[in-house]
Amino acid sequence: MKTMPKSTKEEKLRWIKPILEGSVLIKDMAKVCPFSLRSLKYWLHGYRAYGQEGLENKSTRPKTNPRETPIRIKERIIELRKKKKQCSRKIQWDLKDEGTKIHYQTIQKIIKAEGLTRKYRTRKIKYNYVRIPLKRGELVELDVKFVPERIDGRRYYQFTAIDCATRWRCLKAYENADNASAVAFLKKLMSIADFKILAVKTDNGSCFTNRYTGYNKSTDPLNPRLHAFDVLCNKLGVPHYLIDPGKPQQNAFVERSHRTDQEKFYEENKFKSFEDLKDKLRLWNMEYNDTKHCGLNGLTPNQALRL
Repeated sequence: MKTMPKSTKEEKLRWIKPILEGSVLIKDMAKVCPFSLRSLKYWLHGYRAYGQEGLENKSTRPKTNPRETPIRIKERIIELRKKKKQCSRKIQWDLKDEGTKIHYQTIQKIIKAEGLTRKYRTRKIKYNYVRIPLKRGELVELDVKFVPERIDGRRYYQFTAIDCATRWRCLKAYENADNASAVAFLKKLMSIADFKILAVKTDNGSCFTNRYTGYNKSTDPLNPRLHAFDVLCNKLGVPHYLIDPGKPQQNAFVERSHRTDQEKFYEENKFKSFEDLKDKLRLWNMEYNDTKHCGLNGLTPNQALRL
């Protein structure tokens, strides 16, 4: 009673066994075998070299790829990723400046294969916001970020302004996050900006507004005392917009830039004094304004200002 082979290895062995025993010539077996003469020779070679293990099916995937990314480009991508911690788009633009043309999705695959991607523990919720194209100076977002580590036991604060159209930023460090610092920062911003600022937007921090605190405490709620920041905005003729309470997504540009500050500036620098902080913050601001941005399709904020 004949039994059917249980695997491809047994099937191959049945066809080459008469050839191995010398009862049939290989050319005669090829006439009745559904497989080619070349396959029979290949199986015989594998069996004689490795026994039955040589009859196992092997992958037909090519050992090399003529279109594979050269090793020197891979090493340069890994070097840029570790050094600048930038996304694939920005790495693509840096390589283009160096004379190397490569697709950003290829860069993504290399970064992922090397384990250099960001690992999120929770699924990110995506909000579909309607973004209206803005002209430079049409809307500037302002916010305050505290310096993570204390310097000589004192806490310091970073005031940030970012133009929503060009991503151009102005940074300045202050000893306090009070009304006087906010007013001084706005005056500084108006004096150094190369464009006319038509409106500003902030959160509801006490250094920017008293609309949610001071109005309720005013002796005359219908005619409350204006915040010093609002007084200056009225004097300059610049509308002051506020985001909804608890909605930092409405201040998206400045909040995202603060994350960049944390990852690429504060986590990589130590400050000996307040003056050292101000000097390094000034250099970092210059570097940021000369960095390519995905939102600007590879332009820097300084280049976007000149368009």
